[in-house]
Amino acid sequence: MPRTVINTENAPAAIGTYSQAIKAGNTVYMSGQIPLDPKTMQLVEGFEAQTVQVFENLKAVAEAAGGSLKDIVKLNIFLTDLGNFATVNEIMSRYFQQPYPARAAIGIAALPKGAQVEMDAILVLD
Repeated sequence: MPRTVINTENAPAAIGTYSQAIKAGNTVYMSGQIPLDPKTMQLVEGFEAQTVQVFENLKAVAEAAGGSLKDIVKLNIFLTDLGNFATVNEIMSRYFQQPYPARAAIGIAALPKGAQVEMDAILVLD
């Protein structure tokens, strides 16, 4: 099955050896997004702002792939402080409606560049 690299200037450029997303058939595998502003490539400050920026970055990549956030079937959330879980839920409710994607929320010790949140996703396009 051919693979297509998905890339957009509306999300942060890759900071390592990876693509923003890969499309295989009608499935899009999105790399993890941290809260980098795509224009400045700087981390935004504050947990709420970081979470919003991550969702905006995911949205930009999903749109570049020909989809939207509603096409996400699996979302993984990585948090350096699980005490922020309720905030993530509240912000996520601004971006998603039922039926919600399957999701995991995982507490971890650290993220790249000192980010407090990172998310990756799988989309299925119609």
